[in-house]
Amino acid sequence: MTIIHSASNYGTVTIVGVGLIGASLGLALKQAGVVTKVYGVGRSKSNLDEALKLGAIDAVIDLAQAAKQSDVIVLCVPVAQMRSAFEVIEPYLESRTLITDAGSTKGDVILAAKEVLGKKACQFVPAHPIAGGAQHGAAAAKADLFKGKQTILCPLQENSAQDTDLIAGFWESVGSDVKKIGSVQHDAIYAAVSHLPHILSYALMASVVNSEDADQKLGHVGAGFKDFTRIAASSPEMWRDICLGNRTAILKELDQYLLIVNHLRKLISDNDGAGLEKLFNKASKARQDLDML
Repeated sequence: MTIIHSASNYGTVTIVGVGLIGASLGLALKQAGVVTKVYGVGRSKSNLDEALKLGAIDAVIDLAQAAKQSDVIVLCVPVAQMRSAFEVIEPYLESRTLITDAGSTKGDVILAAKEVLGKKACQFVPAHPIAGGAQHGAAAAKADLFKGKQTILCPLQENSAQDTDLIAGFWESVGSDVKKIGSVQHDAIYAAVSHLPHILSYALMASVVNSEDADQKLGHVGAGFKDFTRIAASSPEMWRDICLGNRTAILKELDQYLLIVNHLRKLISDNDGAGLEKLFNKASKARQDLDML
């Protein structure tokens, strides 16, 4: 059974990967006063130093030490690195320690956890905070990053109700609105509303940059182009891993999107103003309705 110091104190927390999400989480936990100590694990000394300077973490340790000393371990690394993190953690993982994550894909991470952790997989409660920004690294961290934002939990059948509730409370303590859905449903939904938009933003930026008159075009961009491509400044490593980790669902969404784009192309080619306006009206109303939610 997992033992955490109290309902309002999650004890010693180790954040693995102190970029935007990880460092923001450290700041938010400390501001909320729900932790005894926050350790950081990472690859980049300069980024870890920045996280220390900001006060997002109290000290730097390695992953094996984290498994031995932590009450909660939060994996904030790109999803393709989750398996290797589980492999380092597994031999040292104390029965009292819970693991959660901030990965944008869930099916691949859950599979890695079950294959590597075996019976200890019951200590892993998968999560996905729907928060972030175009900038990455500890320097971009904000203590209020999670306030009013959703965090999706995708509990395993192996998770106890107590452990699931503890991790829900953990994410709620930094201001998140926690919702629970299945991992398959999660990956299908976020392929459409998160992963596809990032791919399209990268694609538009690449299309303009690779054109012969790129300098001319980029010299005349307005707010619309900047708004649309803002998320193309996100971490390329992270989004590479998301695309591969959620490949099947993303390909399905891309195929559907291409059908719409080809339909739009035909409407424009056919000089079909009425058809264009009908499609635009439907999309415009749906977008306006979104602001009412």
